Amino acid sequence: MSPAVPGPRRAPTRGKRAFAATWWGQAWVAALEDSTLDAGRLARGRTYARKGMVGSVTIAPGQVKAAVQGSRPRPYRSSVHLPVLTDPQWDTLLDTIAARAGHLAALLDGEMPTELVDDARQAGVPFLPQPTELDPECSCPDWGHPCKHAAALCYAIAATIDADPFVLFALRGRGREEVFARLRALRAAAQETAAAPVPAGIPAAVAYAHWAEEPPELPELPEPAAHTTALPVAPPPGSGLAAADLERLMADAAARAARLIAGDTTDLHLTQHQDAVRISASDPGPEWFHLLIQNTGANPTAFARLTRAWRHGGPTGLTVAEQPHTPDPTVMKATRTALEAALAEMTDSPTHLRAWRNRLTLTHHGVQLRLGPDARWYPYLQDDDGEWWPVAPADSDPVTALTAAWSQNGE
Repeated sequence: MSPAVPGPRRAPTRGKRAFAATWWGQAWVAALEDSTLDAGRLARGRTYARKGMVGSVTIAPGQVKAAVQGSRPRPYRSSVHLPVLTDPQWDTLLDTIAARAGHLAALLDGEMPTELVDDARQAGVPFLPQPTELDPECSCPDWGHPCKHAAALCYAIAATIDADPFVLFALRGRGREEVFARLRALRAAAQETAAAPVPAGIPAAVAYAHWAEEPPELPELPEPAAHTTALPVAPPPGSGLAAADLERLMADAAARAARLIAGDTTDLHLTQHQDAVRISASDPGPEWFHLLIQNTGANPTAFARLTRAWRHGGPTGLTVAEQPHTPDPTVMKATRTALEAALAEMTDSPTHLRAWRNRLTLTHHGVQLRLGPDARWYPYLQDDDGEWWPVAPADSDPVTALTAAWSQNGE
């Protein structure tokens, strides 16, 4: 406990905020005034404080107390209590101060930086008093909360807090010397860590040259562990979730994770539409197929074609089905020549290959090849409604792709 200090200077006689000139002193006054709805008692307390009726103030961890002269000859014993910080809270607060040299410099100059209080608040430490934390006590018979004597004490101590922000530290549980001793220790430890010798190492160019001469062998990727798809607990009743559906999603997530481990990142940037097609292509069953159509608003026939395109070519197959592009004309010309030669051996009937962008169509046979962005040819067949459906996996050889479509067409 610190010794008694002289009563604080009288504040200006005008304005209820005149008891504190600094923002942290005003925060103390604001906490007092926000802690009660009794404006009359606060007004009497300000009058008592202005008249110098608050005696010498004693500041101790968690409380400030003084004798306050009232209407009776003998002064009342008034005090205001404030919760002290716990040891972990103090550690956090002092670490926050030590982390910024400007915080410590401001405190040494008798200033309380707003950034310090903001940093402490963000770290979960309530340094400035809150209205609910101030707990007044007085020997007078007044049951007010606070009574006018305790209010006078709070107003009077605001001037002391103005002049020395370390009064707030003391009220929270630690005095100036204890705080500075801990801050000096933290700063010394930080400087010692910063001054620790750093291994010299070797230049990056030298290290890379050495690695390039004898590159290490990369370890083999482990086999993916068996994935357990059984739910640990059943879905909550009424949630609309089915255990079988959640287990399928778990299995799907595990399979995608295994592909990522193996270096396949094609699934990372799918749109909602593309991911719905991907799920449909995994053959989840008719119910899921219809739900995917319903939730994406897709046309059922078009969605089925895209599902087949994914099965034959994955994301690239989906791109080929939806997005025609204009490839190198020399590639298309050379491919057309090769296909016409192959068709001459495959059939005696006249054939006509029509070229449009990345597509070569055998118009009288309902066969089409599409050149993908991966330089492979994707075979398609036309149904009775004139719609084109993918029928086989792509191939880098257009004749092989044509043969696959030709056999599917029953030619």
